[in-house]
Amino acid sequence: MNVIKLLPLTGALLLAACNGQRDNVAHDVSQAPADAFMAAVAAHCGEAFEGRIAVNEPKTDAPDPFDGKRLVMHVRGCEDSAHELRIPFHVGDDHSRTWVLTRTENGLRLKHDHRHEDGSPDAVTMYGGDSKPPGTAQRQAFPVDSDSVAMFRKDNMAVSTTNTWAMEIEPDQRFVYELTRPDGRRFQVVFDLSKPVALPPAPWGG
Repeated sequence: MNVIKLLPLTGALLLAACNGQRDNVAHDVSQAPADAFMAAVAAHCGEAFEGRIAVNEPKTDAPDPFDGKRLVMHVRGCEDSAHELRIPFHVGDDHSRTWVLTRTENGLRLKHDHRHEDGSPDAVTMYGGDSKPPGTAQRQAFPVDSDSVAMFRKDNMAVSTTNTWAMEIEPDQRFVYELTRPDGRRFQVVFDLSKPVALPPAPWGG
């Protein structure tokens, strides 16, 4: 009698265990693109690459800080490359920018670390957003997060409250950094991963 009573319970436990396994597998598969993307970027740790502006729309009469400047990305901060990557983006002699890619529970997070020449943080820094899951191993998009929106509004940068950043990678071929907005703004820099260049100086703030 006891065995008969235990059978339904045992079956229920087995079913729950199988369902749990399926959930775990589904979770692992959904996370795979983020891990693959991080690994593809981390494969270039210690290397620097020159880029060019591929898209910069719409054109305005205002001076563009990128025009005529040498653009170099450096995959530099790789101490825990599965969790965080720090990629300084050098614009001529301006070494204020570093992209910070972090692995989160649900995907990736992109932040922009902006510093002054003395290493102190800029008033507008560490803005960005979390990736739209699952993304792919080649492309991840990052809509602006609420903290960044609040920062932009505080600094009278309302136009930036609709930003979406994106990164793409074709291993050993190219890396793309992109900014878009619903108003038609599109900025894209393409870096040639097939031709490493001499390492730039350390970014401001290290």
